[in-house]
Amino acid sequence: QVQLVESGGGLVQPGGSLRLSCAASGFILDYYAIGWFRQAPGKAREGVSCISSRDGSTYSAVSVEGRFTISRDNAKNTVYLQMNSLKPEDTAVYYCATATGCEGPYDYWGQGTQVTVSS
Repeated sequence: QVQLVESGGGLVQPGGSLRLSCAASGFILDYYAIGWFRQAPGKAREGVSCISSRDGSTYSAVSVEGRFTISRDNAKNTVYLQMNSLKPEDTAVYYCATATGCEGPYDYWGQGTQVTVSS
């Protein structure tokens, strides 16, 4: 059974850090591109970052460049999103998803993890 499980969300103060995890089961995550997305209340879902399967190239939205870093640990079949210098506008539910390439389409999705940035 193909499954993605996100974890690591929580409440953090502005300027703080969190590391999100996307753990895969039922398939080898390294064979796929993995994207992180987020959706804030009342807003459309947006792409945050992606790591490709072929050469490990990474891509990030302009809004998070220099603050968020995506990486993968193949031994743990897990992809991470390190989020630093968090801002209130980063508050959202964060999802990971699989695709053949970062351009999509994305097929399998996790259930999401809530990130709240507030003082």
